[in-house]
Amino acid sequence: MYNILKLNKIAPVAIERFGADYNCVDECDAPEGILVRSASMHDMELPESLLAIARAGAGVNNIPLDKCAEKGICVFNTPGANANAVMELVIAGMLLGSRKISEGIAWCKTLKDDPNNLKAVEKGKSQFVGPEIKGKTLGVVGLGAIGVLVANAARALHMHVIGYDPYLSVNAALHLSRHVVTVNNIDELYAQADYVTLHLPVNDGTRGMIDADTIAKMKDGVRMLNFSRDGLVVSSDIKAALESGKLASYVTDFATNDLLDVDGVVAIPHLGASTPESEDNCAIMAADEMKDYLENGNIKNSVNFPNVSMPRTGDTRFCVFHHNAPKMISSLLEKIGGNVENMENKSCGDYAYTIIDVTGANPDALEAAEAVDGIIRIRKL
Repeated sequence: MYNILKLNKIAPVAIERFGADYNCVDECDAPEGILVRSASMHDMELPESLLAIARAGAGVNNIPLDKCAEKGICVFNTPGANANAVMELVIAGMLLGSRKISEGIAWCKTLKDDPNNLKAVEKGKSQFVGPEIKGKTLGVVGLGAIGVLVANAARALHMHVIGYDPYLSVNAALHLSRHVVTVNNIDELYAQADYVTLHLPVNDGTRGMIDADTIAKMKDGVRMLNFSRDGLVVSSDIKAALESGKLASYVTDFATNDLLDVDGVVAIPHLGASTPESEDNCAIMAADEMKDYLENGNIKNSVNFPNVSMPRTGDTRFCVFHHNAPKMISSLLEKIGGNVENMENKSCGDYAYTIIDVTGANPDALEAAEAVDGIIRIRKL
């Protein structure tokens, strides 16, 4: 029986996937797994029993990844599960940032008690005129699961699309419309785009990437969309660009205090993944990833260890988290003994993960392998 602790409300359809061998609860002192959405875990004491954390969503800034890696706790996320929901909101954001729809709606409400409101509407609607998106150029920065969907949807809406992603995966490239032009220099995208949409994580290389210098490389009157992370932009430079007219609008899913009530900003309350379909998809993927890991040791979509999986062979499986060090595998095999039926090993920086399927392992193989220098955690399945 595995105990799974839920730190947030998780879609029931996902809990049902665990089955009778799992106890999914809201409180537990010694869980083997944790399901989480937005709850912060940075100040949480991680119990020795904990084997895995599954985040029902893509972002994992609420989880202490390094601390988990040091303790041999595998952290999963669910890339792509909410991609369609975010894509739809990005398309809506382009229209909101172009046609001044939200401003127009708010203005209409002020005419409620005006007996001549229809005449007032006809007289005042010119202040909300905005361009169509057809024929305009959209620059997509980041061609992951969401970026590819946005690019393809924009093409279907008869936009020209330029994409930039120095780490474009084979899978993403296969799903990208052949009509999307990709560039190797992001400045080419900035120079041509009427709209720029951001779809990349915040890290040391991207934090504050949209600043005064970057905006200066863009077309006058460019419209920007940020449905990824607020840390990608320098808010003060966004405000200055809006005031000067360099930036026509900034549509964001992050209603940070410094950009609220700023003319030209359309702030949405982080609704990117707020659909029942998205919540179900994320929760189901998180549950399936955790279940396969706990039962079989397979890792898919981990953010702190390499992805490793293989079919079960032999009569015993050893799942080993260890430091990426020389002679580690040979030392493990010597301690485990028996006949190795299959093995898979991958590394990620200082850490590595190895699955070893064995027939006739030594009776004390687990204890012997735990003593090998550099072992972080080992399980016998």
